[in-house]
Amino acid sequence: MTGKEKPAWARGSLQTKTNNHINSLLPSEKPEWAFKAALEASFGLLDFMPEGDGEFHRFHVPEEKSGTRNGWYVLYLDSLPSGAFGSWKTGQAATWCSRKPTDPIEAERVRQRIEQAKVKRQLEQQQRHQYAAEKARQIWQRALPANPSHTYLVAKQVPAYGLRQCGNTLLVPLIHNGQLVNLQFIQPDGCKRFLSGGQVKGCYSPLGQIQAHKPMYLCEGRITGHALHQHTQCPVACAMNAGNLLPAGQHLKAKYPDLELVIAGDDDRLTEGNPGRTKALEAANQLGCSAVFPAWPAGAPVSLTDFNDLSRWMAGGAV
Repeated sequence: MTGKEKPAWARGSLQTKTNNHINSLLPSEKPEWAFKAALEASFGLLDFMPEGDGEFHRFHVPEEKSGTRNGWYVLYLDSLPSGAFGSWKTGQAATWCSRKPTDPIEAERVRQRIEQAKVKRQLEQQQRHQYAAEKARQIWQRALPANPSHTYLVAKQVPAYGLRQCGNTLLVPLIHNGQLVNLQFIQPDGCKRFLSGGQVKGCYSPLGQIQAHKPMYLCEGRITGHALHQHTQCPVACAMNAGNLLPAGQHLKAKYPDLELVIAGDDDRLTEGNPGRTKALEAANQLGCSAVFPAWPAGAPVSLTDFNDLSRWMAGGAV
């Protein structure tokens, strides 16, 4: 361990709202209250007291959709109170300890607990992914081909190619290792969500067939993918969000080593840090491929962000 590296008990990737490190316990403070304070620093006010039984627990994160339980924690209350917590939604996790271990035996105990929490989290995640994948297949099999006159498709000026529909809800398939593992649901008003517990990281929604002589474009949303596919006649993989461009690209490059991949990024000019462009460039750099962005003509509104926006604006449609 280097002089600057934090020991295992002090590591954590989940940022608190105050950006303070989670590792403090006042002499008069009960450890479960201190652990709850650490949870609330990351997630907001909670209406329960954490159980210190060493078991894996899930909970509802304030401000997230009602009925969801994307938060998780495990807490040990003994001579060295410690635990871990995180979010299924973001994939982030952090560890907590009431005090610094006083000897190698205590340090090893904390290390083992961190590893046990990691294993439990991975097993729970696998179970959630498997359940969601089976549910996705059942929903997909019952669904009908999407109606080309669906309100959202008409508004975005894209075809219903490769989509299905249940009632007024569009279904977008997400693939991993050639298997359907998740669905994105799109309402007529554009509201989107994924199947609860479904895998997103490393997944993509495909358009067209991979061909040896054509590049594959990797973009964010399915609607953006349709615009790219229509104008280039090249296969497209839709990663669903900017943060998944790199994982999806890594999966594609591993599966198709000779594939010429091109990142087609969003250009979020009105968003601080321009996450669409930033993440696209980061992914392209790590994947060793090129990145392209919409070339905005003079007079194009700065509110436009992606290739579908560009296509509709150039065609004279409302955006």
